[in-house]
Amino acid sequence: MQHIAPSSLEHLPTRVQYLRDFIGFSTEDAAALHAAAPVVAPLVPTVVDAVYDKLFSFDITAKAFVPRQTGYNGEAPTNLKDLSHEHPQIKFRKDFLAGYLKKLVTMDYAQDSSWEYLDKVGVMHTGVAGFAHRTKKPDLRVEYIHCGALLGYVEDILVNAVATHPDLDLDTKVAVLRATNKLLWIQNDLFARHYVKDLDVTEKPPTLVLLAGAFALGAVFWKVLGSRLWL
Repeated sequence: MQHIAPSSLEHLPTRVQYLRDFIGFSTEDAAALHAAAPVVAPLVPTVVDAVYDKLFSFDITAKAFVPRQTGYNGEAPTNLKDLSHEHPQIKFRKDFLAGYLKKLVTMDYAQDSSWEYLDKVGVMHTGVAGFAHRTKKPDLRVEYIHCGALLGYVEDILVNAVATHPDLDLDTKVAVLRATNKLLWIQNDLFARHYVKDLDVTEKPPTLVLLAGAFALGAVFWKVLGSRLWL
């Protein structure tokens, strides 16, 4: 049985390795994703448009695109009615999503930098002032429920595209779909870790709390007893 210290999962490479081992994301899965690049690349514009159609269909997700986006210097929307696929700021955001989707099927998953990129994708949605270019700028926070829902929606689009692709044999479809599923669940955790803190990391174990209390009580007892002995 492999031992995993809860505190070690705060270290990104250790966390990713644990996730990879548990879920079973292997070098073969990475190879399947790379092999799917010629198939996925032509689908990216359609996927991106579908994602933004979905995001604009709910005011709670659409409102995140009204404030000026990080790195965008052009004219920003002023209200929800300004949002459209053709707005310059939305085109800017769509370009980022397109680049992200392409990276999923081209990145070297043996490199820590690839996982660091996926982790930063999670961080950037929290609104936390962790990036120099966001200093003194309004928070751009997207709540985790929307991030998780969007990942599920993206996976459904990709599953349908791969499963119904006429030029892929069954074995290739299965390999790509399994690899995609594993990767997006790891990405999901790299969102969640910045929103949800594990209690076994952030809180002291009950045994340690009891021991600390016992030592404190003992110190008080000996202090009182010592004072009486000197009377």
